[in-house]
Amino acid sequence: MTVLIIEDEQELAELLAFNLRNEGYETLIANDGKNGYETAIREKPSLILLDLMLPELNGIDVCKLVKKHHDTSRIPVIMLTARNEEIDRVVGFEVGADDYMVKPFSNRELLLRIKAILRRSATGAPENDTDEAIEIGPICIDPGRHRVKVNDEVIVLTTTEFKLLLTLAERKERMLSREFLLRTVWGYNHTSDTRTVDTHITRLRNKLGDAGELVKTVRGFGYKLEFQ
Repeated sequence: MTVLIIEDEQELAELLAFNLRNEGYETLIANDGKNGYETAIREKPSLILLDLMLPELNGIDVCKLVKKHHDTSRIPVIMLTARNEEIDRVVGFEVGADDYMVKPFSNRELLLRIKAILRRSATGAPENDTDEAIEIGPICIDPGRHRVKVNDEVIVLTTTEFKLLLTLAERKERMLSREFLLRTVWGYNHTSDTRTVDTHITRLRNKLGDAGELVKTVRGFGYKLEFQ
């Protein structure tokens, strides 16, 4: 598997590449947003580590372009940034980032998140190993084709959004805690950052349109998918 590192701090980029190669990954490095985007289109890596503050094109713009291009839209993106305000995190998720890490971060935690995201990308099928479509009201989920329709219109979801919706659908009517969703969808053993779930739920509801109302908030606990 190949990881593309888009990072303008050369020493950090090389350190990340060194650590990833020690874990068996192949690596590519781009030191500005424009070159990073072009490399992503050309090489189609398994995952992208993307700095937020970049010359030429910033990380937000790079992420938007990557997620819009048909050849790269499903490539997972982890944003790396020195900023830790919630607005930055929310914007990152809104443009399609799959995860978000604030510098300085633990190399071990980064590697665990990379493994979890790559495992999630490789296993987008439902846990019950069936390709049978799941229909809940106007929402139709086709696990085998990794496709979602609302009122017969195809809705484009990221890998994380698809897995989140599928997890809710497989357990429809059941209340699922934020911690459970983090473990099941993101593959995290630590569950301290539950805001990740909230921002993805918001984005998922927006993409589902009126059908997003079927994703119910269970105040102080989590979410459930409900249709009556």
